[in-house]
Amino acid sequence: MNILKEFLTDDKCSYLQNKHQTTYYKVIEECSTQECQDFIERGYRRFGKMFFRPICSTCDECKSVKIDVDNFEFSKSQRRVIKKASHIKSYIQRPTLSRAHLKLFEKYHISMKDKKGWEYSQSTPEAYYGSFVDAHNDFGYEVLYYDEDKLIGVDLIDILNDGISSIYFYYDPDYIKYSLGKLSLYNQILLAKKYKKKWIYLGYYVKECPSLSYKSHYKPYLTLQGKPEINQDYKWI
Repeated sequence: MNILKEFLTDDKCSYLQNKHQTTYYKVIEECSTQECQDFIERGYRRFGKMFFRPICSTCDECKSVKIDVDNFEFSKSQRRVIKKASHIKSYIQRPTLSRAHLKLFEKYHISMKDKKGWEYSQSTPEAYYGSFVDAHNDFGYEVLYYDEDKLIGVDLIDILNDGISSIYFYYDPDYIKYSLGKLSLYNQILLAKKYKKKWIYLGYYVKECPSLSYKSHYKPYLTLQGKPEINQDYKWI
């Protein structure tokens, strides 16, 4: 593992109104699967070469959570989502960048800006590549969702030694009736069960943030305690 640089940012909170967020970043070249897992298990997230986590001194609302795959059982309503979307095909491969990716990414974020008030400016091929394609190494993948030959969803994930880290999912808002966000997570769970992975690392649960509060619905799940350093033991309960 080669740490290129480390730095802090202090910006408006991404999750809660009227709060600031201090985020700690490590930029890492050629990270191994085990090294990536070591960071994820300690509450970091990965976008490209950047591993980061909030370290706010006055707020502890961001909780790292992971689904217990072995003990997760699909409800009837969750199975209905899978059945309803049975005509939608998915393919897993290494992360890529295409015009279809960028077009869908733009369409999704414009929709979220109008629907939920997300801040968004047009992405560039360089920015997308840096966040979702670069530094996937041996563990990064994308799951592509198609309706016939039309790309309608992209799920970015890391497949680690003991689980799957859910990075980012975006989709065509015209297909909202198929609950593609839920479908992508259900397929992650099915993939983890197939390959005997124990956990789905969901990133941050923030109770008062509508975009993240849904994560508490997927039980059983565990929550990381504190903010352990990379050389410290960690505990999930």
